[in-house]
Amino acid sequence: MSVLLEFAMFPTDKGESVSSYVSKIIDMIDKKGVDYQLTPMGTIIECDSMDEALEIVKESYECLRDDCSRVYSTLTFDIRKGEKGRLKSKIKSIEAKLGKGIRH
Repeated sequence: MSVLLEFAMFPTDKGESVSSYVSKIIDMIDKKGVDYQLTPMGTIIECDSMDEALEIVKESYECLRDDCSRVYSTLTFDIRKGEKGRLKSKIKSIEAKLGKGIRH
């Protein structure tokens, strides 16, 4: 099973720049060893189960809860049985159809 989770989580009570708070979440995800991709608007992770994905969401909040009075989050899931490695394979599939790499 592959669970792709695209999510954003950040405090709303810390001003315009919240990268110092988001970096705490990214550090936690990196230490977990799950595949992830940081984007300008959020982070995409790939897990083997829904429980693992939801645990990362919970731990992300725990990274912020002591320092933040208000936290905003969005979550989008793509769950597929039998497939793994979709974080990279979905992009490669589009690149193959285009006949070239996607500009990053």
